[in-house]
Amino acid sequence: MKSDKKYKKTPLSFNRRAVIASASVTSEKNTIHSFTEVDISKPRLYMKEYHRLKGEKLSLTSYIVKCLAQTITEYPQFNSFISGRNIIQLENVTISVLVERELKGENVPEPLGIEKAEEKSYGEIQKEIQSAKNQNSDKLGSLSGLWWLNLIPTFLLKSFIRLADKNIKMGIKYGKIALTAVGMFSKEPLWIIPHGSPTVLASLGSIVKRVVETENGFSTREHLCLTVSFDHNLVDGAPAARFMNDFTSMIKEGEIIRALLEDSRE
Repeated sequence: MKSDKKYKKTPLSFNRRAVIASASVTSEKNTIHSFTEVDISKPRLYMKEYHRLKGEKLSLTSYIVKCLAQTITEYPQFNSFISGRNIIQLENVTISVLVERELKGENVPEPLGIEKAEEKSYGEIQKEIQSAKNQNSDKLGSLSGLWWLNLIPTFLLKSFIRLADKNIKMGIKYGKIALTAVGMFSKEPLWIIPHGSPTVLASLGSIVKRVVETENGFSTREHLCLTVSFDHNLVDGAPAARFMNDFTSMIKEGEIIRALLEDSRE
């Protein structure tokens, strides 16, 4: 006999409940956003040449992580957070990278902490991210060591997130700089307006082709849609703009990939 139900009811998974709690807490943040397009033609060209020579594909996400880590070292005051009435400035740069994995049939973005990212090579960062993507664990928090999050009752999730955001030990372990590349899955021009608790959060959007004028006429170049969000409690507009100038210039020049390419030719 055919059912006359007009809907399907599915219980909220813990993963969804955790996202809802996190979004509710981070919506309370005083955040400013910067939107731009970065010409990535040079680094992409170097990546293609490296692939041709070595047969290995290089990750654009890992490249941006390395650029972000190096830029943060020039703005150490950004590598900080507020705990009580104090500003806690971290010594090393840990970048939290959102890695999408399938957990129990559900695609879930999970943070992976790249510790001391400023000291690691591009290759080391790429291997770390790839290893996380290939991990077989089906528990939320397994990448960050926070698997026990699953044991927290739903009604306590918001309180836990608020406390963790200001906890010094958690800040040292998981950092206050983050990056998400979820927008790169789009084929249309796309910028992401994220939610999150980091002091600096870079959100990679789609890659689009733009016709630009150069010294030799017009050419088609690849541009990355990029959003960088700052905690306005710690970062003002002018320092954020200077940071963006340095960050986007480093991405544009592709020196990290060029050096890797030169080493491969020796």
